[in-house]
Amino acid sequence: MTSRRSFLASAVCLGASAYAAKPSALRFQAGPGGEFTFDTGLVRGKLRSGGKSFGLGEVVHVPSGSAVSRSYGLCGHYRVFTKNHRYGGGAWDWPSEAELLGDGSVKVHWPAASDRPFVLEAHYRWSARDTFDVVTTVKATADLADFESFLASYFAPQFTNSMVYAHETPKHPAFLAAEPSQGVWQMFPQDEAALEVIRDGRWAIPPSPVQWAIRPPIACPLGMRRNPDTGLTAVLMAPQSDSYAVATPHQKEGHFAMYLAQFGRTVKAGETARARARLVIGSGISEEQAVKLYRKFTKR
Repeated sequence: MTSRRSFLASAVCLGASAYAAKPSALRFQAGPGGEFTFDTGLVRGKLRSGGKSFGLGEVVHVPSGSAVSRSYGLCGHYRVFTKNHRYGGGAWDWPSEAELLGDGSVKVHWPAASDRPFVLEAHYRWSARDTFDVVTTVKATADLADFESFLASYFAPQFTNSMVYAHETPKHPAFLAAEPSQGVWQMFPQDEAALEVIRDGRWAIPPSPVQWAIRPPIACPLGMRRNPDTGLTAVLMAPQSDSYAVATPHQKEGHFAMYLAQFGRTVKAGETARARARLVIGSGISEEQAVKLYRKFTKR
């Protein structure tokens, strides 16, 4: 009889071949009012809805017709910090410029300002029909102590299962559910150094300060939101060097969100730093498959 491991490996291979796409399906298209549309055949929606500095909006899983995103969308640049300092309400409030590149990807540029001593850029692309990549770049014009870009994803209300890949025990990482009993807002840091950054006062600054319930340390920056009724799943991930924590409200809290705390390190004046993140959307992605997707992304 075929083993579970062999079956899962076969499922991954079948999924990969099913998701193969012509390059034209992975291109953003310029839309009205500064928006960019996409339809990979598996996922459709918009980038920069209304011409604003949002991530992916109005996202729909094409085969099922199910909504995936809500409110401010997926993989949007929200809060930006340095040590005990917050830069306004969020990057989506800042003026920015967007360019559709020749390969069908989109690059967004937020210029430095008198109250923001850095240039922020984001490069968005579909690398497969189910796989969205965003690379965030910061160019410092002054020293940025413990710089952070908080990448935010807001899912449709049906995505009630929120899980983060963390060390339940030191030697046995697992996907831990964000149960309400563990707190409203939950943060899974990478280590003690990450915890020091989280607790430096940045999250006490208005508007909308947050008191985080600290959960076990992440095994790697990897989290999932799932619709338990349909099995539709979104997997968020980042290389270990690029994200120092994963955060989420509890399962059914009304934001239905997941966040990657990116960078978390000092960027000196004149330096440029980069952080990668990936979102995969698909039906029935198991916990084991999510870990495989992460290893493929980071080649671990």
